Amino acid sequence: MPKGPLEGVKIVEFAGVGPGPMGAMLLADLGATVLRLERHDYVQLGTDKPARFNLLTRNRQTLKLNLKEPEGIETALRIVDQSDALIEGFRPGVMERLGLSPEKCLARNSKLVYARVTGWGQDGPLAKAAGHDLNYVALSGALHAIGRENAPPTPPLALLGDFGGGGLYLALGVACGLIEARASGKGQVVDVAMVDGALSMMTAFYALHAAGMWSLERGTNLVDSGTSYYDVYACKDGEYISIAPLEDRFRADLYERLGMDPSLVTRDGPEHRNEMKALFAAAFAEKTRAEWCTILEGTDACFAPVLSMAEAPDHPHLQARGSLVEVDGIVQPAPAPRFSRTPAEKPSPPNAAAQSAHEVLPSWGFSPAEIKALRTSETVS
Repeated sequence: MPKGPLEGVKIVEFAGVGPGPMGAMLLADLGATVLRLERHDYVQLGTDKPARFNLLTRNRQTLKLNLKEPEGIETALRIVDQSDALIEGFRPGVMERLGLSPEKCLARNSKLVYARVTGWGQDGPLAKAAGHDLNYVALSGALHAIGRENAPPTPPLALLGDFGGGGLYLALGVACGLIEARASGKGQVVDVAMVDGALSMMTAFYALHAAGMWSLERGTNLVDSGTSYYDVYACKDGEYISIAPLEDRFRADLYERLGMDPSLVTRDGPEHRNEMKALFAAAFAEKTRAEWCTILEGTDACFAPVLSMAEAPDHPHLQARGSLVEVDGIVQPAPAPRFSRTPAEKPSPPNAAAQSAHEVLPSWGFSPAEIKALRTSETVS
């Protein structure tokens, strides 16, 4: 059985943090063979957790490579020669200084998709400035729009910058580049900027703003907690539920199940939102979250309980779909999306340590004698 729709694709990943590992994981989850090259002095920034919990590095081999010496650079180029795509997430100019520039790699492998992921992009006034997810999301307009009325913007985890605007767009860029390269026989550079990805995800909201249908005042719009019927409410037990019946018929269904007058649909406008929020708050406070699940889950009321990461694996829907899997004793999201004919396999766990060159390099065109010489010179582990 195929391991996924990308089986047969070979990708070299120069180890980094955030969007690079996320994009590489997505591609590896779907069957690509991804070799992660870590510098000898590489340190996983921002965490001291054991390697088995670095889930973004699952499903691939890792090789420690000395990129400070010419022999290490030549080894990396040999691996690039065998690759369909390359992923790197350094600041602009770093790969060039290492001797691994797009021009050099494409001169050796003309079909290579050379994917570069950064926060600000490869050019522009901020290109070489430091930053993190929150900064890129802030520049896009997305952070300004997220939060409740009369409250500061709310940081939305690292979902919009690192993982959405970065990792997802990186994987999309690589996949599209691979398709084009197979048609044209030529590779190219893919410039993935987290600020660009965050902006792309804001397209619908830019459209609403341009049409005069989106207020810049947080918490006053249709899907930003500005309506009573698209929000979260506390239950009797202090847990929360979400409701989102945007359509009139779905709201009428919700009101009826809550024992409220369905004609309240006519009072769903902005002028009545605080009154309606108070009605919903009082109603949902009468029962526990579990009781509301019994009443509303699976109906057209557009309802779901607000679950924690500890609770989500036990939900019947996620269990039925196998949306979370256990690997090496760790519960984690399963590969997505799903394919009918070439389904992805269950992920392999992150490697606790870099593999031996004898395990990794034969499939990348290196002979036993070459591998022995590289180990002797401490070019590879």
